Amino acid sequence: MRAVQYRTIGGEPEVVEVPTPEPGPGQVRLRVTAAGLCHSDWFVMGLPAERFRYELPLTLGHEGAGVVDALGDGVTGVAVGDPVAVYGPWGCGLCHACARGAENYCPRAAPLGIRPPGLGAPGALAEYLIVDDVRHLVPLGDLEPVATVSLTDAGLTPYHAVVSSLDKLPAGSTAVVIGAGGLGHVGIQILRALTGSTIVALDISEEKLALAAEVGAHHALPSDASAAEAIRSLTGGVGAQAVFDFVGAAATVEIARKAVAMDGVVQLVGIGGGLLPTGFFSTPMGASVRAPYWGTRTELMEVLDLARAGAVHVEVEEYRLDEAPEAYRRLHEGTVRGRAVVVPGN
Repeated sequence: MRAVQYRTIGGEPEVVEVPTPEPGPGQVRLRVTAAGLCHSDWFVMGLPAERFRYELPLTLGHEGAGVVDALGDGVTGVAVGDPVAVYGPWGCGLCHACARGAENYCPRAAPLGIRPPGLGAPGALAEYLIVDDVRHLVPLGDLEPVATVSLTDAGLTPYHAVVSSLDKLPAGSTAVVIGAGGLGHVGIQILRALTGSTIVALDISEEKLALAAEVGAHHALPSDASAAEAIRSLTGGVGAQAVFDFVGAAATVEIARKAVAMDGVVQLVGIGGGLLPTGFFSTPMGASVRAPYWGTRTELMEVLDLARAGAVHVEVEEYRLDEAPEAYRRLHEGTVRGRAVVVPGN
């Protein structure tokens, strides 16, 4: 089968031929119908050798959807032909976190060498994908895979961040979304669906600011040195009750610090390398800072339900498998509108 792999430190992703995998006991093989690209992939591919913790070659793609193609011994609960989405943050399945569906916070996954598809385990940017356990599959039903696959991360991650901030976002509150790209434009829609807050979107791209307004932001402002002051002005000097930074760079983290209200929350979702010191003389009184990671399996089901209700959609650029390296280049350059999705069968 064909797959997109990262093969050498510092190299570009490549389309290669690899053996078609067979499912072992308890495993499920999917014929991949759609695979999403993410900035996290570039983060991994940008790691220097001394910080790289994965085995090479690595088949990329942690956003996956497909049709059940083959079942390993002992698998029940799904049948060949079922359309499914892949829940990506795999855990041990036995600890307290996993028991409540929060495998994204499994404390045993790393020590046991359990890694997500595309971020350690072979990923979805291939014609076939092995899923380690049926619990990591969520029924797609009538949702179209290309339009939906990015919700497994670009929907789940902002949903998890927003849901954990709902106590800060009653009617009349203000929420700031920094970065209106792949995750941010979905986060805006989730905020519109779940809260009564006024949404302020920040970005350096005029095109992405236009997208932010299109999907529901009440205000779309440049992400520059005047952004925090502009947010203070819009809120009568109070600041935003919640700031969702989908970039995470030093400059955007500083905007978040200056823009958050007392007793508010900053959610640092992006992995741009910025750090936010918190405490007296740094963040406002009572303000909290979180670094959320992905989301729970239940939350993925809820995100897909929002999509079925028409409350959330992803702007998608579609690519063939052999176009994946070019799609990654566009993603790295910031020229993808919304999310890039690869269709391996094309």
